[in-house]
Amino acid sequence: MLTKTRLLLTRFFNGFQFGLVRAWLLVLPLVLVLSLIRWGQLIHFWPSGYTTPVSDVVAVAWQGFRFDLKVSAIAGFVLLLVLPWVSEQVYKRIAAVLAFVFVLLSMVNLHYFGFYKTPIDSLVFGLVEDDTSAVLKTIWHDFPVIGSLFLVAVLSWGALHVHQRVVARAAPAGVLQGRSGWLRGLFILVAFWALVFAGKGTLREMALQRQHLTVTTSQFLNDMVPNGVIALKYAWDSRGQSQNLQDPLVGLKVMGFDSARAAAEVLGLPHGSDAEVKAALTAHPALPPGTRKKNLLFFLMESWSAEPMLYQSPQFDVLGRMAPTLEHACHFNNFDSAHAGTHPSMEAILFSTPITPLTLGDVGRKPIPWATAKIARDAGYRTLFVSSVRAGWRGLDRVLQAQGFDEIIDANSLKAAYPEATLGLWGVWDDYVFRYLKTRMAQPSDKPLFVFVLTSTNHPPYDLPPEYKRVPRDMALWKGETSSDTLLPNLDTYHYAADLLGGFVQEMQQGPHKSDTLIAATGDHNVRSFGVYAEASRHYLIRQVPFVIWGEGLNCGPQQALPASHRDMFNTLFPLAGIEGPYINAGRNLLQSGIEAADPINAARAMFFTGEARNAQGMWQLGNKSSFVCTAAKPAEHCEFNARDDQQERARYGLLDWNVRISLRKETKP
Repeated sequence: MLTKTRLLLTRFFNGFQFGLVRAWLLVLPLVLVLSLIRWGQLIHFWPSGYTTPVSDVVAVAWQGFRFDLKVSAIAGFVLLLVLPWVSEQVYKRIAAVLAFVFVLLSMVNLHYFGFYKTPIDSLVFGLVEDDTSAVLKTIWHDFPVIGSLFLVAVLSWGALHVHQRVVARAAPAGVLQGRSGWLRGLFILVAFWALVFAGKGTLREMALQRQHLTVTTSQFLNDMVPNGVIALKYAWDSRGQSQNLQDPLVGLKVMGFDSARAAAEVLGLPHGSDAEVKAALTAHPALPPGTRKKNLLFFLMESWSAEPMLYQSPQFDVLGRMAPTLEHACHFNNFDSAHAGTHPSMEAILFSTPITPLTLGDVGRKPIPWATAKIARDAGYRTLFVSSVRAGWRGLDRVLQAQGFDEIIDANSLKAAYPEATLGLWGVWDDYVFRYLKTRMAQPSDKPLFVFVLTSTNHPPYDLPPEYKRVPRDMALWKGETSSDTLLPNLDTYHYAADLLGGFVQEMQQGPHKSDTLIAATGDHNVRSFGVYAEASRHYLIRQVPFVIWGEGLNCGPQQALPASHRDMFNTLFPLAGIEGPYINAGRNLLQSGIEAADPINAARAMFFTGEARNAQGMWQLGNKSSFVCTAAKPAEHCEFNARDDQQERARYGLLDWNVRISLRKETKP
C-alpha cells in the first residue's frame, strides 16, 4: 500500500513539474507577441509631430509588459489543470489556440482604439446588441479586415514557432531528469510561485488592477498599456456591474462614498435621509407664473464632432446653411459628450444614467419615472421619436414606447411615407427626417410637441445620396490631424447633416412657429476620423461635440465658453421650454447667470460618464490624481489636480448611479 501511494505521489510530482515547464513555455511567446503588438500600435497611431519624454514611453512599455505577463501567466496557471497530462499533439493545439486568441484580441483592441480612441470597453458588446449584420458590414467596409486577419495569422504562427523552438531546446520531458528530489522540489516551488506572482503582476504591492493602467500624464500613452485580453476583461467587469442593480451602493463605493448621504453632503444637498437625498435630485425652482410652453425639438446628431466647426469658413465649409444661424444662437463651444457611443449617450441623455446598457433588459420595458420623454408627456406634450435608423436597433421600438414617447417614426415609417427613399445599411438618408419634420410642424396640434431626433448618415461608411454635391474645401485650413483615410468623406457627411439641420432651422425661424419653438442640437460622440488628440493642447477635444440652442429672444448668458457636457442639456432646455417635472438634476442650467465657482451644483465642469471629468484647467479620471492632464489653451500658473473638484464630481457621479439602482432594483427582482 505504501509503495502504491509513493508511486502515485511520484507520478503526480513528475506530472506537476512537467506541467509547470509547459506552462512557462506557453507564457514566454505570448508575452513576446503581445508586447510586439503594443509597439506596433504605438507606432501606427503615433500622431505626426507629437513629442513626449522617452521615460514616458519606457514606463508604458514596462507597464504593458507587466500586464502581458499577468494575462499570460493566468492562462498558464489555469491550464495547469490539463498541461501535465495531455499528449504532445494536444499541447501544441492548446498553444496554437491560445496564441491565436491573444493575438486576435489585441488586434481588435488596436482597431477599437483607432475608432473609439479608447481600449476595448463595454461598447464592444454592441456587436451582438446592435444590428449585427450592419455592424459587420461597416467593419468590412471601414477596416482592413483581410490584412488584419493575415497579420493575426502571421503573428500567431510566429508565437507558435518561437514556442516550438523553445520547447525543442528546453526538452520539457527531460528537465531536471535524474536530479535529486530536493532540487526538483525547489524547482517546482520556484516555478509555481513565479507563475502565481506573474499572474498577480507584482511581488509586494497589490495585484495589477484597472487603476494601474495610468502611468503617465498622457492619456494617449496610457491607452497603449492594456492588451486586448485585459481590456476585454475590464469591459466584461463593467458590463456585469451595469447589469446588476441589486446593490444600490456599488457606484457610490467605487467613487469613495459609503452612502448617498455622504455624497449629498459634499454637494451641499439635503442629506438627513436617503429619501431627502432622492427628493433633492429632482427638486427645481418653480417657473415664473404664466410661463408659456414651447415646442422643443432636440436633435442628437450622429458623430457631430466639435473640431470641424473650429475651422468653418467660406473656404472650408462644413456647416452649409447652419453657419449663418449661429450668429443668433446659443452655441456652447466647450462641450463634452456623455459617452463614446450612440446608444450609451442616448441613455445618458434620456435617463440621466451613468449605467449603460440600462434598457436592453426588463428595466427598459417599464416606465422610468424621470425619463426625459415621460417628463415632457406628463407636462402636457405630445412626444415623438424621429430617426432615420430602424427603431428595432437595440429594441428602441419597444423601449421608447415604455419610456414616454407617444409616436416612434423610424426608417420604415419614413420609407412608407416617402416610397422613393432607399433603405441603406443603417436606414434612410437624413433628408427624409427633415422632410417629415417640416410636414409635421405644419400640421395643427392641440398640444405642444417634444421631438427627439436621431440622425444617422454621418456614420461609417460615410455614404451619401447620389444627388448630393460635394463641397470643395481648402484642406490647408484644416488644423487637425490628417492621418485618417476617412477624413475627407467624413467631412462631406458632416456637411450634409449640418446643412440639413441649418436649412430646417432657417425655415422654422421664418415660419409661423418662430416664437413658440425651441430647437437644440448636439452630437452623440466624436469620431476617429479627426485624430487621437495625443497632444496636451488638443486633448480636451477628444470628447467634444457642439451644443446649440436656437429660439427667439434667447439670452445666452456667460457660460458659452465654460466646460459643460450632455448632463447639462435638459436642465437648461426644460425651464426654457416651460416644462416642469421631476427630471434629474444631472447638471446645471447653462443659461443661468451669476454662477458661483464655489457652488458644487453649478460649478463649470464637464463629465464623461465612463468616469472622467474636466474643469477649466484640465481633465482627469475620477479619483485618480496622477491622471490629471492640463488642457487649457493658456494654462494658469498652477495648473494642477483639484481635489475639491474631484470629490464633488465623484459625488455627482455616485449619486446618479445610486439613483438608478435604488429606484429600479426592485423592478429587476424575479
